[in-house]
Amino acid sequence: MKQPKKRRVVYLIPNLLTTGNLFSGLASILFVFGGDFGSAAIAILVAIVFDVLDGTSARLMKSTSDFGLQYDSLADVVAFGVAPGLLMYSWALSTPKMLGAAVMFAFVACGALRLARHNVLATTGGDGKPFTGLPIPGAAGVMATLVIFEQHVAPLGEKVKPILGIVLTLVLAFLMVSTFRYRSLKELKTQEHHHFNYLVYAVLILMAVLAYPQAMLFVVFAAYALSGVLEQGWRLGAAMMGKKPVEEVRPDGLHK
Repeated sequence: MKQPKKRRVVYLIPNLLTTGNLFSGLASILFVFGGDFGSAAIAILVAIVFDVLDGTSARLMKSTSDFGLQYDSLADVVAFGVAPGLLMYSWALSTPKMLGAAVMFAFVACGALRLARHNVLATTGGDGKPFTGLPIPGAAGVMATLVIFEQHVAPLGEKVKPILGIVLTLVLAFLMVSTFRYRSLKELKTQEHHHFNYLVYAVLILMAVLAYPQAMLFVVFAAYALSGVLEQGWRLGAAMMGKKPVEEVRPDGLHK
């Protein structure tokens, strides 16, 4: 029996948005080959927008599927793994040559492992609240906004960029495969009494980003990348003070 036309459209929309994500990632790679690092970084940010929209639309339309999950991950490998890896290599890591290539590979490989772990947890009953490890779009966003920050706010010397690029890329790679917990927007649904506060925070952040996007976008992505580490540190500190037990993390990334 054929599906109603309206139902087929419901499933098509999230996949079209995922295709936009993939297209933006490929556009970023082409910009890198052309030496236009600023446009390459913007294309990665556009891919992040598509990634947010495809997941949101799938949940709102109740059209999530195993096909959509796998297709989204394949697009993410290109847009948030290969594209930012090549961008960082061409922008800062090409001077160390083989070392830079190895660091770039570490980022792409850890991103792919992060996506594979997420898919396994999703298909075995994980609800994705919170995320285990830094989500790969967040890591890609740090890289993309750093390039924009460097071009428009604080130019870096040619001796500084390789060192910063190596350290940042390796740190992001580690955070992606770590067991640090990162908050998801889905969690806001369960905290209705905080909705007004979240709205105020969102408006303030949006105003700051619109006022000075070249700097504030990097601050927002960097703050999110650090949030998992800071939260874990706070939990450990609270446990040591006897205020709250630390939630144990199993080797498969699930929380006890």
